[in-house]
Amino acid sequence: MSGSIFGIDLGTNNIKIYNRTDDSVIVEKNMIAIENKNTLFAYGDSAYEMYEKAPANIHISYPLNNGVIADIKNMATFIKYFIGDIKKGDNKPSDFIIAVPTDITEVEKRAFYDLIRDSGIKTHSIKIMEKAVADGLGNGIDVKNAQGVLVVNVGYETTEISILSLGGIVLSKLIKVGGLKFDDAIRQAVRREQGLLIGVKTAENVKINLRELKSNHEPAVVYGRDIVTGLPVERTIPVEVVDKALNEHFRTIIDNVKVILERTPPELSADIYRQGVYLTGGASQVSRFAESMYKGTGLKVNQSENPMTSVALGISKVIKEENYRSLAYSIEGMSR
Repeated sequence: MSGSIFGIDLGTNNIKIYNRTDDSVIVEKNMIAIENKNTLFAYGDSAYEMYEKAPANIHISYPLNNGVIADIKNMATFIKYFIGDIKKGDNKPSDFIIAVPTDITEVEKRAFYDLIRDSGIKTHSIKIMEKAVADGLGNGIDVKNAQGVLVVNVGYETTEISILSLGGIVLSKLIKVGGLKFDDAIRQAVRREQGLLIGVKTAENVKINLRELKSNHEPAVVYGRDIVTGLPVERTIPVEVVDKALNEHFRTIIDNVKVILERTPPELSADIYRQGVYLTGGASQVSRFAESMYKGTGLKVNQSENPMTSVALGISKVIKEENYRSLAYSIEGMSR
């Protein structure tokens, strides 16, 4: 590998990039703002600050949808400027390892490769690796051992449920339930119970702060538009309303975990029973989710210390440790 190496975890809501040069992980919102249909106005956290506030001539969007690239042109623009800012004028070719979900088509996997190749960045090599395997590494698991490991990554739009063993994926399932569904459930509950329209950011803040609110025995304070009067108002929302709204989506994830467990070979099931389930991904930290997983499966729940960046940290191990290099691979016919 060359001196300049990057590991990329493209999340729908956040992009995480590991930079070997300073051994750091950088996190930015995976969002881009385009002015008058063709001019880059902002990207990352700056674009997110404008979300739900921009005028009609500025279009703000997520280039990823349900874990796959939906807008490759804007995603390539994002990568070009983001990596360019990190490299600070260094034009030497770099190596890239990009994490991809397992349960997507080969065409969708190739799109991740094409994204880096066509972004205008000078590349020395481009490899991909399974996101779930990187996740296991990032959570301190020796994924190359002959042991069954259950990893549940709850992202923004999707949840990836995977059984790992011997450096590979035995079973995997990608479902379209994640943090965005949690936010939508909160918005619908507030509208139904309080007659109030709130934005995506407001719902997300309630979700993030739910655990603290419950520990302090405080309701959530939200601002929005009254459905009847059309005027902006402030309301307090009991945390019980939020809890009830999230239950359905918790159950959906847990039911799908059970489906995977029912298909797991007995010897791997024994390993999983001993070790428990590993919860990771930004939305896995929502209040009561870990408790619900324990009650629903009877398994010990291991919560990630770095849920947002565990995949990027796993890629960093592949970059730094010779033993794990074989976990990243080139797509057939696209070696560089």
